[in-house]
This record gives sequence, C-alpha cells and structure tokens, in this order.
Amino acid sequence: MKPDILYEDNDIIVCYKPAKLAVQTARTGIPDMVSILKNHIYKTDPKKKLPYLAVIHRLDQPVEGILVFAKTKPAAAALTKQLTSFGFGKHYMALLSGRLAKPQGTLVDYLVKDSKTNSSSVCTPATPGAKQAILHYTVAEASKDSCLVNIRLETGRHHQIRVQMAHAGCPIQGDTKYNPAASHSELYQQLALCACQLDFAHPKTNKELHFSITPAFFKHPD
Repeated sequence: MKPDILYEDNDIIVCYKPAKLAVQTARTGIPDMVSILKNHIYKTDPKKKLPYLAVIHRLDQPVEGILVFAKTKPAAAALTKQLTSFGFGKHYMALLSGRLAKPQGTLVDYLVKDSKTNSSSVCTPATPGAKQAILHYTVAEASKDSCLVNIRLETGRHHQIRVQMAHAGCPIQGDTKYNPAASHSELYQQLALCACQLDFAHPKTNKELHFSITPAFFKHPD
C-alpha cells in the first residue's frame, strides 16, 4: 500500500490515514500506518538503513485524518514536548445525525473508559476514573435531519468526539458503536469523522506548519 504523504523531510513525515486503517497494530500480516511508512522510508533511502519512526499522536482506527510522525529521536522528543506542553492545532469535521440545539457551543462532560469493551461513556465527576472532556463546535451546514460541524478539542479523551456528540443527541453518522441506528443503515459504511486540519511547529526549524484535507466521507451518501 502506497502512503498518501502530505509532507516529508529528514525529520518528519506528515500523512493522511484512511478510515479503518490502524496507526499501529501487533497483529501479524495486518497493515498499519507505521509499517507502511517504514517500508516507504526504507525504499526511498539509498543506504537502505533500518528506518526509525516514532508515533507522536494517534487516531482511532475508524477515523480518517492527518498524522505527523518523527523520523529521528530528536524530532520525536521535540514534537512530544510540543504536544504535551502546548498541544497541536487539531481540528475535526463530523457529519451528525440530527441537529444540535445551537449553531455553535462548547460541550463539557466527564467520561469514563471501559477497557473491556473499548468504549467510553458520560459519567458523573465522582465516578472512579472520570476525566473531564471539553470540545468546541461550530455548525457549518445543516439540513432537516443532519448537520456538518467543525470541532476543536480542548482535551483528548478516548472516543471523546463520538461519545460527547452521541450524548448531545446527535451521534456521528456511520458510528455503529455509539449510534445504534447506524448498524441498520446501508447508506453509510464509514465513520463520518475526520481530523481535517493539523497545525504545529517544525521540531528543528520551529517554522509553523499547517496542513488540511477534504474528508473522504464527503464522497459517501449521508
């Protein structure tokens, strides 16, 4: 599989991850972004050295979008420090079932993860393991029974956007885990959620980098 690379130099590689492809998996014979990119780096390296590639941040397997990986240890350290200290500019687009009450707003909930089912749910602040989840949204387009929203995360919780939107009464289209109606629909076979914009500073030059894509789920019927 040939990777869809948006930018590459000696320090980093920025690429598009398709929906349903894992960032990294331990399952033998199953392709993932790390193995695909390592193969790409090896093939394009005249010296054919064993490639170094560090995962800086992740996307859930059903989610499409932009990711940045580090090709050197210094770049990995710098990007990780940037991510934990200031955060990257991560923006998402989602197609929701139903319409949100307001054209823009902030959702604040507490979420708890269930590792056995690999799912999260809204809970009370006093629930053991509860973590606050905050996102900001703006409705870009709306019809009678759906809406397209732009989302900016303030926190990064497990399945955060999917859980919070479902809890708000507008689950993401194609989300069979948090949208029961999706499993009965043959119209939408992809989770309509995309990490469509990524902004960060280059780990060596400190130059501000900005990347954006058009979600592939626009090609599917809603």
